[in-house]
Order: sequence, then structure tokens, then C-alpha cells
Amino acid sequence: MSKENLYDVIKKPLITEKSVSATESGKYTFEVRKDATKVEIAKAVELAFPGRKVKSVNTVYMPSHSKRMGYKFGRTDSSKKAVVTIEGEPLEFMAI
Repeated sequence: MSKENLYDVIKKPLITEKSVSATESGKYTFEVRKDATKVEIAKAVELAFPGRKVKSVNTVYMPSHSKRMGYKFGRTDSSKKAVVTIEGEPLEFMAI
């Protein structure tokens, strides 16, 4: 896979109370493409954050669910998230 495609693997970091508390143990949560594999996610994180080594990648498929806003009903988009364990220095965007 080329470098340009690796930059498209990670969509955005997921910032929740649980994911921020997990950063103390070196675990970071990202929303990724649905067809991305663990190897591609690990390469993309190492490319996006040079000098960091990925220990492990755990992925979770998040199915869509129904949601209501007022009297209108709809569905959320399905997605995939990855919990990446990183060795070394903490990432800059998650520094508290």
C-alpha cells in the first residue's frame, strides 16, 4: 500500500472520557476506514507519528443504530474504530 493510501486509513481520533483515560497506559482510539486491516492501521499510525512503535492494534466494528431527533427517525452511519497501543512518548494531540 502506498503512502498516500496510508494517510487515508485513519479518519480522526476519538476523544471520549474512556479513551482519554486509556492514554495513560499508551492506548489511543482512532476512527478508521471500514476495510482497513490491522497491519495497515499500524503502518498508518507509525507513518503519521514518526518515532513511535505500535505494540498492538485492536479493532471494533460499530454497526449503525436508529436515532430519533424530535419526531423524525433515522440511522447513524456504521464505522470501525481501532484501539492502538503505542510504545514510547505520548502522542501530542492527546497530551493533557
